[in-house]
This record gives sequence, structure tokens and C-alpha cells, in this order.
Amino acid sequence: MLDARTGAATGTDVPPGEGRLAHAPADHPTVRKARIGVLLANLGTPDAYDYWSMRRYLNEFLSDKRVVDIPSWKWQPLLQLIILSKRPFTSGANYKLIWNEELNESPLLTITKAQTAAIAKTIADRHGADIMVDFCMRYGNPSTEAKVKAMVAAGCEKVLFFPLYPHYAGATSATANDQFFRALMKEKRQPAVRTVAEYFDHPLYIDALAKSVETAYAGLDHRPDVLVASYHGMPKRYLMEGDPYHCQCQKTSRLLRERLGWEKGSIDTTFQSVFGREEWLRPYTVEHVAELAKQGKKRIAVMAPAFSADCIETLEEINGEIREAFEHAGGEEFTYIPCLNDEPAHIEALVAVIEENLGGWLTRKG
Repeated sequence: MLDARTGAATGTDVPPGEGRLAHAPADHPTVRKARIGVLLANLGTPDAYDYWSMRRYLNEFLSDKRVVDIPSWKWQPLLQLIILSKRPFTSGANYKLIWNEELNESPLLTITKAQTAAIAKTIADRHGADIMVDFCMRYGNPSTEAKVKAMVAAGCEKVLFFPLYPHYAGATSATANDQFFRALMKEKRQPAVRTVAEYFDHPLYIDALAKSVETAYAGLDHRPDVLVASYHGMPKRYLMEGDPYHCQCQKTSRLLRERLGWEKGSIDTTFQSVFGREEWLRPYTVEHVAELAKQGKKRIAVMAPAFSADCIETLEEINGEIREAFEHAGGEEFTYIPCLNDEPAHIEALVAVIEENLGGWLTRKG
């Protein structure tokens, strides 16, 4: 049998579509059928919530210069001797509260797997089986390097790298791209690559957010007084240095409000996960919800548009610490609206972004 692409003879030990190049010597490596790779990337997850698993994960995360840009000679002694001697215990305890014990993995990993499977099925149904869809983590496992290597080995001559962050930030999108390109540096045969830009204003993403709000509100006995859109925070200094994240978050809240048809002032934009002594983007979510309660706003809903999947910052921080701050200040009804996760509207939005970025690389089946 001849390989349709190469014209080379194929044997029973060679998968269909692969073979040896015509006129090549007998010991020539098998030539893989050309494929396109779509590599999704999320932040990361520890392998477990024990001390050493947490320490490895936190060390990788907090040693990233995109995350903490303090000079190493100042930061590393503090990190290694003080922070990493204590924080793995507290972070591990928080992860234990939300851990998927059945699968022995973090919710972020469970959800990312589900998103990848749903995207892969949709892509295969529309464009055939020659597009490989997989995911990696910036920190922890599965690593970006391992997944890039697997895609190259599988014959992916073109790879679309998709950081699953609706908004651009140096500490999220940029560091994911950094790691992707570091992985490519180790490959003999580098594929052609593209990276996906932020998609915070994509109409289908905004529509998916709006549908999640409408669904949540439809299940409540009383409409919340305020919807709080809580975004992950960053030092205010980053905004002043040119990071567009803050502006993109503000625009997301506005577009969401307009899509819902609500009046101005009906959605509050806040920022969570403050770390260290430096001033971060304000208002801080944990302080803002307490102030709302003191102002007589007894019913609020909180959502996290900057997260593509529920994780420690949403399941534990928002639905734990931030909820407690609101209730302690006199709040009565706190509704957390889950992230978009693998909801069909979200998958359709992500697939649309992928298809737009694969322009010229693929054709629809049929």
C-alpha cells in the first residue's frame, strides 16, 4: 500500500497515513502524517495537597519573574527560607477543601480535561481527525514541554497555542507564551506556530458570560442587589508600566452589562487575590463586598470573568473568604456564579476563537 501523501510504501507496522519517504534508505525514520496541533494552556495545579507537592508547585509559580519581578537576590532567600516553609501547609489545607477526591486531582485539572475533550470533539466533527487537541499547564503537570514534545512526535507541523485567559496580563498570557517558546527551543524540528491573543471582547464570550448570569438569576428567589465581577488582581504598578489587563477587565464588565441590558452601576468591578505589601488594583473584592453589606446591600452575586475554569481562587477564595467577609458585615444572601467551565456556550466561544486563529490552516469537512 502506498502512502497518499509521500508515495512511500507502508508496512503493517506503520500507522495509516505514515510511511517512509520514497527513495529513502531502509533505516530512514518513519515520516508522520502532517497534522495541526491545538495546545490549550491553563495556569497550573499541584499534583497533590501534601507539603512537598505544594512546595514544588509554589516554588515554580513564585519563582517566575513574570509573577514576582523582585530581584532574585532579594526574593529567593525570602521565598525559600520563609514563604515556602509555611505557605505549603496553608495552601495545601485550602486545596484539600476543594480537592476532587474521586479522581485525586484539583478541580482545575478536572475541568480543563472536560473542556479539552469537548473542544476536541467539536473540532473533529467540523474539520476531521487530523487536528490534535490537547492541554498543558504553565506550572505543574502536564507540563508545556512534555505536551509540545508529544505534538511534534505526533507529526504536528503547525501548532496553535491557546492560553485560556480571556484577558491579557504579563503574569498569565505572557508567561504561558514564554514557556511555550522555551519548549520549542528544544525541538529539532520546530513546527510553524501561532499564539492566540486575548479574547475578552469576543461576542460569544460575552454572550456566554451573560447566559451564565441569566441562568443563575433565574434560579434565585430574590434578585441580588448588586452583581460583583471579581477579577484576579495585580500590582497597580503593572498598569502604570503598560499592562492592559485592568482596562480589559473594565471593558468586559461594560460589555456584559450592555449585553444584559442593565443600567450603569449595576455591575461592580473588583479585584481579588492580593499578595504582599504593594498596592494592587482596587477596589479589593474582599473589602468591597463587606462595604456593600454595610451600605444595606443584603443580597449580592459574585462572578469571576477572568477565570476560564473554577479553581482555588474561585472555589475557596470567593466562595469562602469573600463570602465570609460579606456575611460577617451583615450580608444575608451571597450567590457565587460559577466560571464558564465546560458549559456549551463557553465551548462554542472557545472553538470560534480557535477557528478564527486557524484561518488558512484548515478547511471545514464537507
